[in-house]
Amino acid sequence: MIRILVFSDSHGETRYMLEAVRTECPDQIIHLGDLQPDIRSLQKVFPDIPITSVPGNCDGFTRGESTAVREWDGVRILLGHGHQWHVKSGTEQAVREAEAAGADVLLFGHTHRALCRKEGNLWIMNPGTVGGDRAEPSYGILTTDGQPVCQIKWFEDE
Repeated sequence: MIRILVFSDSHGETRYMLEAVRTECPDQIIHLGDLQPDIRSLQKVFPDIPITSVPGNCDGFTRGESTAVREWDGVRILLGHGHQWHVKSGTEQAVREAEAAGADVLLFGHTHRALCRKEGNLWIMNPGTVGGDRAEPSYGILTTDGQPVCQIKWFEDE
């Protein structure tokens, strides 16, 4: 089983990400964009945890594909920030892309609203914003054991 911590929309705020990594002890971290330089803070503190990322709409200076398909423990995952699929207007386009990619899990951010649901055989998760600037900060957990399971977690009030 692999435990994957999923972040999006950190927007320069790393304290919640650092707290979540310490709490969750993941095997892998995924960052879904906005802002990719925040990943360097995680890499400095947790150099042994692999990080996979895709750029968001606020990461215009970052090179790299805006979407990626990765597989862990037999679970195929489509990653994207979400702006390219216009997720603020709905998840239909993103779901079509995930189905075309043969994904078991669709991960995206951009809306700053946490979402976790299963449609047929496809898990759809938006971890919300971990930046905490515009919404209650949250993150996602994806566990694999041949079959994916997704969940959203929120930080305790300070």
